[in-house]
Amino acid sequence: MKTIITFAAFVAIAVAVPLKGYPETVVVKETPSDNIGLGSYNYGYQLSDGQVKQESAELVDGGSDGQFLKVHGSFSFVDPNTNVPYTVNYVADENGFHPQGEHLPHV
Repeated sequence: MKTIITFAAFVAIAVAVPLKGYPETVVVKETPSDNIGLGSYNYGYQLSDGQVKQESAELVDGGSDGQFLKVHGSFSFVDPNTNVPYTVNYVADENGFHPQGEHLPHV
């Protein structure tokens, strides 16, 4: 009987202790969105592990080049090894993708 109780206690402890090497569960905390399908949009999300993304776009008339979306946005994350937060702000338009962040090289 003692053996069964001891074995059950070890099993309960093993199940209760999270395994190392496996990532923790990440949940969505917030997901604001505004997209009715008429050219422009706005969306974002926030996760429990510190990741954040926000983006908005507007339809721009490029004249003879046609229409294009001008996108403004940012995303943030926390480095899991150093716990340092990073943020990237960006614009994507007719001239390409332009990211900015303190950790990015300045070109």
